[in-house]
Amino acid sequence: MMNTELKRSIGFITATAIVIGTVIGSGIFMKPAIVIDSTGNSTLALLAWIIGGIITLASGLTIAEVSSKIPETGGLYVYIEKVYGRFWGFLCGWMQTIIYGPAVIGALGLYFGALFAGVFALPKESELWIGIIAVLFLSVVNMLGSQFGGMVQSVLTAAKLLPIFLIIIFGVVKGNVPIFNMDSGNSQTISMGAAVLATLWAYDGWMNVGFVAGEMKNPAKTLPKAIITGILIVMFAYVAVNVALLHVLRADEIVALGPNAASEAATILFGAFGGKFIAIGILISIFGCLNGKILTFPRMPFAMATDGLFPFSKYLAHIHPTWRTPVFATMMQIAIAIVMMLLGNADRLTDIAIFSVFLFYGFAFYAVFLLRKSSLSSEPLYRVPLYPFTPIVAIVGTAYIIMSTVLHVPLDTFLSIVVTLSGIPVYYAMTKKRQG
Repeated sequence: MMNTELKRSIGFITATAIVIGTVIGSGIFMKPAIVIDSTGNSTLALLAWIIGGIITLASGLTIAEVSSKIPETGGLYVYIEKVYGRFWGFLCGWMQTIIYGPAVIGALGLYFGALFAGVFALPKESELWIGIIAVLFLSVVNMLGSQFGGMVQSVLTAAKLLPIFLIIIFGVVKGNVPIFNMDSGNSQTISMGAAVLATLWAYDGWMNVGFVAGEMKNPAKTLPKAIITGILIVMFAYVAVNVALLHVLRADEIVALGPNAASEAATILFGAFGGKFIAIGILISIFGCLNGKILTFPRMPFAMATDGLFPFSKYLAHIHPTWRTPVFATMMQIAIAIVMMLLGNADRLTDIAIFSVFLFYGFAFYAVFLLRKSSLSSEPLYRVPLYPFTPIVAIVGTAYIIMSTVLHVPLDTFLSIVVTLSGIPVYYAMTKKRQG
């Protein structure tokens, strides 16, 4: 975590591409069934995707001002630390290291395994092990050198957009199933909160654009325009994909197919060969998303260990002399992720991840009010539009998601809070060790 003078070379197009590239991943393919099942109705399901997008847009616009006033590497962790102090920053980093990062990696691995087994007609029992193998393979690739992980990421990024475009275009044109007011077959248990929570997994990743605020040519104009444009494009794509799926498959069929709904729709639209081609494209998308997370997430415990704020800092701050990567930090994150894969299913892990990170998103959104009254740094290069309405929407949306998740999965939320709070004695132990 350090201040840097960065070259301002990123323009509007590149910044918008960063937003789109970091947001679009597995969620748009894996979550439609959960959203429809939770709402019980196709129209409400589409509304849930729109609500999730609005919360995401308000959140991104709010964080843009925070990041412009705290232009340092570290994202959420550094925002919380700078505004609320080292203790809260540590808890945020602890949560991201022990819960959020591993849960995201584990969920993506499980989604990959489920879809891989479905595409190649493998037994269901193989899904878990395929997912674990994928996680381990990409971990080794990234430990061998970040340039290898970066090359893999570059190759996979463009490929993930192809299935989206094809499903939207051909689904809307060739589909003949009524789109609105279709019953999912589970309308007795409607939970809009659970549905919106599921969409937020698909929208997650938007905060990453704040990492490059200091490299933009004119962040006061570029950052808000990129966030608005990027998230609106993603919102349109997500709603359009769901419209296309609902135009090809009935709502109850999508629920029954689960993560395989998109590949089944592709088979109907393009035949067996074309469907498999699209399904492989979706696999590549998830694989690329998984690679990106494994490439970046271990940097959090590595950074904290470098500051002496994490147990076994000597090892977690170690960089391999040949590969120049944080191998022990990567191993730790992957070990936790695999344990989570063995104990929970993918949808459960995504709920845990989103709930945990939104606990601290709320603090980050409120920080915009505190920063406007403080002299923590210079005048922000960008001000959130429609202040204070926009950050209030982000905060209210966060509170809604947290409360809905507590009601929807009380055990998992309780465990998430307990694990997060378990960082308190660790923090004081590490602080005492540093002072000693």
